[in-house]
Amino acid sequence: MDAFAIKVLFKSNFHLVKQENGVAHHKSAKKRIRQTAKRTAANKSKKSEMRTAVKGLRGAIANKNKEEASKLLPHVQSLFRKLTKSGILKLGHTSEKTSRLAKQVARL
Repeated sequence: MDAFAIKVLFKSNFHLVKQENGVAHHKSAKKRIRQTAKRTAANKSKKSEMRTAVKGLRGAIANKNKEEASKLLPHVQSLFRKLTKSGILKLGHTSEKTSRLAKQVARL
């Protein structure tokens, strides 16, 4: 049985998304595979953006730059809230991360 693969354009790279159980036969199943691949790519992009912002904030904290850290914190918190609202992250994870980052900024 050949695996059904579709190509998804994600930041100018092609990623193959395969269905585990072989070829989808129903039109709706094929559509769901396309939708899942598209959503996965979008979610990956949003998570990557969030991680980059957190790295920038942690860098400012490591350099003891309170002004820059205070400026970046609201942006990072906003990204976390957006990802939680869209279901990409869980509320507990978001609360824990934002709380810890806020504490670190307050200690500067």
